[in-house]
Amino acid sequence: MGRGDRKTKKGKIAIRSYGNARPHAAKSVAGTKTAVAAKPAAKPAVKKAAPAKKVAAKKTA
Repeated sequence: MGRGDRKTKKGKIAIRSYGNARPHAAKSVAGTKTAVAAKPAAKPAVKKAAPAKKVAAKKTA
């Protein structure tokens, strides 16, 4: 098993072919199962609290 073996990813690369071992990038087409499976559920963005602003000390005369 290796370069030249059509069933492995390494062999597919050497032969310059595609298949189950080396699939093309999934194209997103509306209404297909592959488009839904290709994109995992997005996590909600976590907002960080703004850093506290430093207040300058008042000068006394």
